[in-house]
Parts: sequence; C-alpha cells; structure tokens
Amino acid sequence: MAGNNLYLIGYRATGKTTVARLLSERLSCQAVDADDIIETRAEMPIKEIFAVDGEAGFRDLETEIVKELSQRSDTVVALGGGALQRPENRQQLFGTGVMIWLQAAAETIQRRIEGDPATAERRPNLTVAGGFQEIQQLLSAREPVYQECADYQVDTEDKSPESVADAIHSWFVQHGYDKA
Repeated sequence: MAGNNLYLIGYRATGKTTVARLLSERLSCQAVDADDIIETRAEMPIKEIFAVDGEAGFRDLETEIVKELSQRSDTVVALGGGALQRPENRQQLFGTGVMIWLQAAAETIQRRIEGDPATAERRPNLTVAGGFQEIQQLLSAREPVYQECADYQVDTEDKSPESVADAIHSWFVQHGYDKA
C-alpha cells in the first residue's frame, strides 16, 4: 500500500537512525537511513561529498535519494536533518507516509554530537561558526519546516531510544497506520 512509510525528521543527533531500527523491528518492516544511502551511492562520507561537490552537490544527491525512498512502502526512513529544506523533497514525500519529528534542545544535540566521534568523521560543519552556534542557527531555520511537515512530535530529551520508539509505535498503531 502506498503512503504507509514512516519518516523520521529532525536535526542530527536526535536519534533518527537508532529509533528507525527499533521501529522497523516493532512494525516488521525495513529501516533505512537516507544519509547511509547517499554515502553508499557516492562511495564517500558526507564530509567528503561536501568537500568535493559542495553543499549543492550533496543536496542534489539527497533529492535523488528522497525521490527513490518516497517510492517505497512499508519502510521506516531516517531522513537527513536538512532533507526537508528543499520544497521539492517535501512535495515528493507528502502522501507517501507520516512524518515524525524527533526533537531535542540545542545543548542536548551538542552533547550527543560531541559524544559520537563518527559524527565528526562523517559530517561537515554547515556554517562558518560550527559547534553550538551552528546548531542554534540551523535549528532556528529548520524548526518551522519540521513543524509544518510533522504529523507527530516526540521530545527525545532524557528518553531512551526504546521509549521514543515505543511512543511513536503507539501513535502509529493508534492512528491506524500499522499494517498488521
């Protein structure tokens, strides 16, 4: 059935990839991370894609991947934090599933990023400032889009990935999206 994907949206380090895996187990479906697919397709980490092709090149590849993911069904998709910034990506996804916004405070996001060495290796700074200023700046710019697109929001502050997945699963089933 088309339209039954579950898209996890939100800033990096809000738990999208981990929660997607947990939800896929609960829903007996596939989980994918859009950024992982981008890196596989490009055969390089996102940081390198930015260095070689710039942000525009990365976003073009991301748009290609979003289009492909929107054609799937029964899939939990962890989208990149900036994927919804392009209107064509939002249009492509609307009607193909529900969007769940995973939220966290800027301070929490910074702490999580600093605690994950893979993030520094894989992800570039997106602003000159980098660090906490970047997080605040991008959250401020992206939150209105997340708000507009979200069918449901989950605050991930002080919550385990399991409890976040449980909350989303309950909401998903309660609203008749579970295919079981």
